[in-house]
Amino acid sequence: MIKNLIFDFGDVFINLDKKGAMDNALKLFEIDALSDEIHAINALYEQGLIDTEEFLEFYLDNFPHLNKDSLLESWNSILKDFPNHRLEYLQKLAEEHKYKLILLSNTNELHINWIKENVDFYDEFKANFDAFYLSHEIQLRKPNANIYEFVLNENNIKAEESLFIDDTEENIITASSLGIHTWHINPEIDDVTSLFSTKSDLF
Repeated sequence: MIKNLIFDFGDVFINLDKKGAMDNALKLFEIDALSDEIHAINALYEQGLIDTEEFLEFYLDNFPHLNKDSLLESWNSILKDFPNHRLEYLQKLAEEHKYKLILLSNTNELHINWIKENVDFYDEFKANFDAFYLSHEIQLRKPNANIYEFVLNENNIKAEESLFIDDTEENIITASSLGIHTWHINPEIDDVTSLFSTKSDLF
């Protein structure tokens, strides 16, 4: 029996443009692919192991033709709209008090600051969760197993009583390996508001 719902943020609640943001970055940086070093820096920033100043400094040092404004615009271009019907759905879940609601997101300070400035109901959204975990704040990152173990232990919940919803396959694979039920949501065709009909076998 499912007692706990663990949600990702991007492409579950707020829409993302991953391809557009990648194309934008490659064009801006004038490269064909992101290097291992860039991937590593991005991961460190997402895990809160370097701060925003260090993160921006890396890019400005390595791509001297860039300025801070163009870099920030490119970095935040992945973030799109947050449909109101998803907020309403979450509010309904919270009002029913049937499930413990947890958010578990890989994100970073710049993205969260953009969301706070551009999503009027961010605080209202956050208030619906029993626990709200952002990777850069807890210094843990999906798909590493320790972030899921952290959530289970912190909330004193069982894997087999929990359902994790995420759009990234590698995150789903790790959660499943720990005995957590999963829904690998496809943002092209799925919407989180169809949760109970899509995963009706679990409820």
